[in-house]
Amino acid sequence: QVQLVESGGGLVQPGGSLRLSCVASGFTFSSSYMTWVRRAPGKGLEWVSSISSDGRTTYDAENVKGRFTISRDNAKNTLYLQMNSLRAEDTAVYYCAKGSDRGQGTQVTVTS
Repeated sequence: QVQLVESGGGLVQPGGSLRLSCVASGFTFSSSYMTWVRRAPGKGLEWVSSISSDGRTTYDAENVKGRFTISRDNAKNTLYLQMNSLRAEDTAVYYCAKGSDRGQGTQVTVTS
């Protein structure tokens, strides 16, 4: 079955950076469109970024464009999210997703 395991979250100051990783198994990762979503405290699920199966095409939400970069390594079955210039409003649990399947998430907290 689909397994997605996120890591890399943590506590960071505003303006800081983090790199999230998601190791995938149980499906053909290299053929799969992948997505990062997040859930901020008290809010619903929010789409962040998506990437095509070959990594050539990416899509970003307006509020992360220019700050976050989604990428993938198909040889390692791993999805990444490089997050720069982090803001307090980026505080959330971040999930990688394949369709409706998500991992357990990794907490990102941006605070001074």
